[in-house]
Amino acid sequence: MQLHKDILVFDNVASVCENIQNEIRSQIFSVLHRRGAVVGISGGVDSSVTLALAATALGPDKVLGLMLPERDSSSESALLAQKLADTFGVKTITEDITGALEGFGCYRRRDEAVSVVFPEYDPKTYKMKIGIRQSGLKTGLPPVFYLTIVKPDGSEESKILPVNQYAQIVAASNFKQRSRMSMLYYHAERLHYAVVGTPNKHEVEQGFFVKYGDGGADLMPIGNFYKTQVYQLAKHLGVPEEIIKRTPTTDTYSAEQTQEEFFYQLPFEQMDLMWYAFENNISATEVAPVMDMSADEVEKIFLSFHRKQQTTDYLRRGPIHF
Repeated sequence: MQLHKDILVFDNVASVCENIQNEIRSQIFSVLHRRGAVVGISGGVDSSVTLALAATALGPDKVLGLMLPERDSSSESALLAQKLADTFGVKTITEDITGALEGFGCYRRRDEAVSVVFPEYDPKTYKMKIGIRQSGLKTGLPPVFYLTIVKPDGSEESKILPVNQYAQIVAASNFKQRSRMSMLYYHAERLHYAVVGTPNKHEVEQGFFVKYGDGGADLMPIGNFYKTQVYQLAKHLGVPEEIIKRTPTTDTYSAEQTQEEFFYQLPFEQMDLMWYAFENNISATEVAPVMDMSADEVEKIFLSFHRKQQTTDYLRRGPIHF
């Protein structure tokens, strides 16, 4: 199989959309026997494409767009999500989950861990985020997470994040996705609808989702599509240009952070081709000239992919039955 830079470009994007829409209708009406769909929308391209596909497949009157902000959410997310819903004629409901997260101790537990690393950290005046540095891909070693705080004067400081504090920050932050899942299912059950999930191929296969959080859904229409393919679907479906041009963000931590910075370490245009080569067993020597990399660099990125698959395998597994 020969790798080239246009290998993931759809020959007929309209036909791809039609196939997805047919499957959505079949799954929701004939398999799940539901009356419609609930989609959590955040102003990002993945949830936007998912809502657009559901609305065009089922009709906008059979789709509910749920906006689920909390105190760390970007105000831009709500504006873009509403513009998306208006574009496709979908009704929206906003459920602020800040109170639920405070009840779970989400912010308190997270901030306790941050304060171990940065004793001066004050969540009232400071912001925080965690991430992986892209340079780590070239070492072939497991990723090292860094904690970054943004001080009141706007300056930043980063330190390597110890494993215990990393685990506590992530565990506490995961209350956000799990609270959203609970609210999605509340409205789905109230309306006799299905929950339509928004993860794309990379999120599913690399483990960039929360088990029983954003990984909790009845169907995932874009779960087999690369990010660059999601953008192709977005343009064809008429997703607002502001959403298409928006830099993908986690919208999880109080400081601004891209998905590349937090998890992927590569721009989507590169990562899609590299992942395609990885899962199709295309050799590093063939991939290297296409990606303008050395074979050694490609091998190390493949090693990183393999490690992510292994360490997140449990996320993709259902309950074990005895």
